[in-house]
Amino acid sequence: MRSLVLTAAVCLLAAPGTAHAEPWGPPQRPHPFLGPVGSATMHGDAGSSDTTPYSGPGTGPLTVRAEPLAAACPTLLQGRDGLVVALCTSIAGQVPTVQLLDSEQGSLAALPLVKGSLLGGVYAYLDQDDRLVAVDGDRALVRVAHHRDADGRWRLEIAERTDLSGAIPQGDSVTGLVPDWSGNVWFATGGGLAGLLTPDGRTSTVDLGAQVANSISAAPDGHVAVATTHALYELTAPGGAARIAWRAPYDRGSARKPGQLSHGTGSTPTYFGPVTGAEYLTIVDSADAGVRVLVFRSGTGELVCAQPVLTAGGPGSENSPIGAGRSVFVAGTYGYPYPTVPADAGPAVPPAAPFTGGMTRVDIDESGCHTVWDSAIRSAAVPHLSIADGLLYTLTRHGPETATPADGFSVTVLDPATGAALADSPAPGTVLNDPLQMSPLILPDGRMLQGTVTGVLRIG
Repeated sequence: MRSLVLTAAVCLLAAPGTAHAEPWGPPQRPHPFLGPVGSATMHGDAGSSDTTPYSGPGTGPLTVRAEPLAAACPTLLQGRDGLVVALCTSIAGQVPTVQLLDSEQGSLAALPLVKGSLLGGVYAYLDQDDRLVAVDGDRALVRVAHHRDADGRWRLEIAERTDLSGAIPQGDSVTGLVPDWSGNVWFATGGGLAGLLTPDGRTSTVDLGAQVANSISAAPDGHVAVATTHALYELTAPGGAARIAWRAPYDRGSARKPGQLSHGTGSTPTYFGPVTGAEYLTIVDSADAGVRVLVFRSGTGELVCAQPVLTAGGPGSENSPIGAGRSVFVAGTYGYPYPTVPADAGPAVPPAAPFTGGMTRVDIDESGCHTVWDSAIRSAAVPHLSIADGLLYTLTRHGPETATPADGFSVTVLDPATGAALADSPAPGTVLNDPLQMSPLILPDGRMLQGTVTGVLRIG
């Protein structure tokens, strides 16, 4: 999931409802080189589970307030100090910009980074010292720290800068990055390189031979997952050298689909499982006739199942699946009206389509996989599952299936046991507050932040 650009306050009474209690664990274990579990990466943790250990806003009355930042803000992260660090893309010039946000005062400071590719301004993470880690357009890994000056003003500054130009060729750029449990920082580039930077400054890369258009994920056992537009990989680093553990090709279809940003899977690979939280690895393919969620055994690459999903909606997903316990949740984006796509994405076939949405839950057991429910809900954001309150949170798009600038959006709470909507609270504005399939951030106090094309929605 990825993205590109006034203010109102709405307080509405949501429909009552109670989710079914299920064992959604285990929660992702703390990572020694990341910030807090649930808020240190766009997808919540190193495994990209899209779960959170915090309770969300719930199904009661909600206030939804828009905070314009003149930028699209796909990456919202919170460190141990409670401040939110966002990586946004400014409307003017599409420059990646780090924003420091306070829960009440809004933007406290901003720091532009060197511009690279469109997707290079999307993925980042918070390290164990609450510093935002990204790779800028100069192919340098930067760690952006924040502090307060003697005059009380907040500042953002590049605390560390490591040149990666010796490992990444001119014209290529980093799409996704994640630390492993040994302190290596792994990265993948749009040109198809996957590699790592060791704690002592050495780099190692391996050529995967195809475009990488999504972020990457790490498991506690040292494996790192990367999906190209042709295949899914698990990588390892014996002796600090990047190596391919296994490769699994998938059906990418005959062309890029409308509502996707590349010709291939739209998934950041997701680790999940009922014991360690990383027994399985999953993506969604992009087959022409209908898409399937593919579940593999981490470490071996054995295919557990290929289960059809989104049969009640559109056949395509640009979002990372949710993985929790033995369950996977997939949200459809087929036909979503992205205002722009990467220059190398290729034409969509057909050029446009109605946004029909769709969401599916698939469970895995010893006999394989089965569909629990298949819904036509039109999710407009990356859904997140709260392990604490047992609810699914997303934003939904309202209006005709052929999207228009007048479409509205709502904060929607779903029962993960049935897929039923338990609450729906309209968000302010129309297309200027489009969440554009971005990922929300649920805070420890129960509030939620959602990036939009022009800033952030504050929900709670």
